[in-house]
Amino acid sequence: MASLEHLLETTSRTFALAIPLLPEPLRREVTLGYLVFRIADTLEDAECLNRDQRIAGLEELQALLRDPSPADAERFARHWTALHPTTNPDYAGLLRQTGDVLGAVAQLEPAPREIIRRHARRSAAGMAATLRAAQPSGGFALRDIGQLKEYCYFVAGIVGEMLTELFCLRLAPSPARDALTGCAAAFGEGLQLVNILKDADCDADQGRRYLPVGVPMAALFALARRDLASARRYVDLLADADAPSGCIAFARLPMELALAALDRLETAGPGAKLSRQQVADILAGVTGALAPQVAAPQDAGG
Repeated sequence: MASLEHLLETTSRTFALAIPLLPEPLRREVTLGYLVFRIADTLEDAECLNRDQRIAGLEELQALLRDPSPADAERFARHWTALHPTTNPDYAGLLRQTGDVLGAVAQLEPAPREIIRRHARRSAAGMAATLRAAQPSGGFALRDIGQLKEYCYFVAGIVGEMLTELFCLRLAPSPARDALTGCAAAFGEGLQLVNILKDADCDADQGRRYLPVGVPMAALFALARRDLASARRYVDLLADADAPSGCIAFARLPMELALAALDRLETAGPGAKLSRQQVADILAGVTGALAPQVAAPQDAGG
C-alpha cells in the first residue's frame, strides 16, 4: 500500500487528500481505481505522441483490462514508457508501474476488481473516441457544450459511476442508495469542468481546447454550478444511506474545493487558484477529526 500511496501522491492533487479518509478496503480499491484511470489520462494527454499513437495506447489499455496477464502488462509498460509519451516525470513513472498497479487490482475481491476494470475500459474508449476527431498532431478543440459535457462524462462522470458502485457494495438497500446512481455522473463531471476552467490556458498551450469558442463563460460557470449542486445532493444521499463518515468526507472534500475554486475563478479570472491556506482550511472544515496529517497542495484539482 505504501508504494501505491506514493504513486497517488505524485500524480494527484485533491484525491491524494480525499482517498486516505476512506475506510478499508474502499481506500485500497479507490486508490487503485484512480491510478488505473490516471494511466489512461496519461496516454490521452501524452503531449509527446501524435493522435494515432495515443489512440493505439488507449486501445491497448482497453485490451489489457479485458485480459490483464502480468506478462502483457509488463510489455505494455515497457513499450509505452520507451516512447517517452510525456515530459511529466510522475506520470511517466506511473505508466512504468502499470504492471504493478494492474497486479494489485487483480488481488482485489471479484466484485470491486471487475467494477474498476469495466469502468476504466469505458473511460479509455471514450477518450479514444474524442481523439479520433483530433488533428493528426493530437490537438483538438471541442465545438459546443454538448461535446464538452460528453468529454467530461468520459473522463470523470464514469469515475463517479465507478465510485458509486464501489460504495453501494457496502451500503444496505434503501431509497437513498438507489438515488445515488442518478447523481453519480454529475458528481464527477462538475469536478472535471472546474479543472478545465482552471487549467484552460495550460491545456491550450498543449493544443487541447476544451472550452468551446463562442460559448459565453457565464454559461460554462452555470453548467459547473449545476453539476456541483448535483454533487452536493450526492453527498447528502451518502449520509441518508448511512455511508461511513469517511465516505461522506471523501465525497464532500473535492466538492467543497471545487466550489471554492469556481468562486475564485469567477472573481479573479482564468488561471486563479486557491492558496495553500484556503485548501488547508477547507480540508479542516470538511474532515474535522478525520483530517489526515498531510500537507495541503498549492492548488485544488482533480
